[in-house]
Amino acid sequence: MKTWTKLLSMALIMVLACTTFTACSSEEAAETYEIGIVQLVEHPALDAATEGFQQAIIDELGEDAVTFDLQNGQNDSPTCATIANQFVSDGVDLIMANATPALQAAAAATGDIPILGTSVTEYGVALGIEGFDGTVGGNISGTSDLAPLDEQAAMITEWFPDAANVGLLYCSAEPNSQYQVDVVKAELEAAGLTARLYSFSDSNDLASVCTAAVENSDVIYVPTDNTVASNTGIIDNICQNAGVPVIAGEEGICSGCGVATLSISYYDLGYTTGQMAVKILRDGADISTMAIEYTTTTPKYNAANCDALGITPVDGYEAIA
Repeated sequence: MKTWTKLLSMALIMVLACTTFTACSSEEAAETYEIGIVQLVEHPALDAATEGFQQAIIDELGEDAVTFDLQNGQNDSPTCATIANQFVSDGVDLIMANATPALQAAAAATGDIPILGTSVTEYGVALGIEGFDGTVGGNISGTSDLAPLDEQAAMITEWFPDAANVGLLYCSAEPNSQYQVDVVKAELEAAGLTARLYSFSDSNDLASVCTAAVENSDVIYVPTDNTVASNTGIIDNICQNAGVPVIAGEEGICSGCGVATLSISYYDLGYTTGQMAVKILRDGADISTMAIEYTTTTPKYNAANCDALGITPVDGYEAIA
């Protein structure tokens, strides 16, 4: 009997040990994720998108379930590529790419790790997809900051019905900026206005190009452009001194140098991107079938710049806080 008792006791200990080991192993393996974030450059719009992305994931998974590796590309595509390749080497669970060059770098770095873009205007343009239908496929999806371009063009004639010449100021190194100004130019020309493109290659020639633009324009239009967003003070000084108003592609730029915009919330855009990440990581959603998501727009104006230029805000627009 003693022998049987010992054997039973040993068996019970082994069962308990195995159960404990299994439970511990389950705890150790449960829901811990590493997410690499490559953000093109620091400015209010992109910062807000990153903040929203992180908060959405924390709200859903908890702070202890995720580690974020946030890296700044310093507005340099090769630096974004270096960061993305390092994320791949590190074996992160997901990459969030904030802005078009960051997305392009991540897409070139991996075809396996899920990539979510945000603050990207048009994914077909960014990734060279012919006949883009709203779903990238493969390992890429995300959110778009595209406000309706026909409505942006209509804002110019709504706010400045006597304007005849519009200068479209943008960075030629950003393909989605080129896309936006091309569409807005066509819309303005269809409405009978003269629209001229003024491109700069980087912040070094922004001032000279902006000066040329205001000398020949009644109104300046700037799209959602990261180089513009990082240098609104340059544009504001030149345009205000010349008495030329700016219609902006997004609220952050409008706050810095514009009079009016169709505003989107970059925080909300990032938050939506974070919710998409949770669906992929926790719920097992297939990123290849996830369509690009968009956000709503709100007409807003910059009260200080309107006052400085003697412009009466159009009805239906709310002041930027």
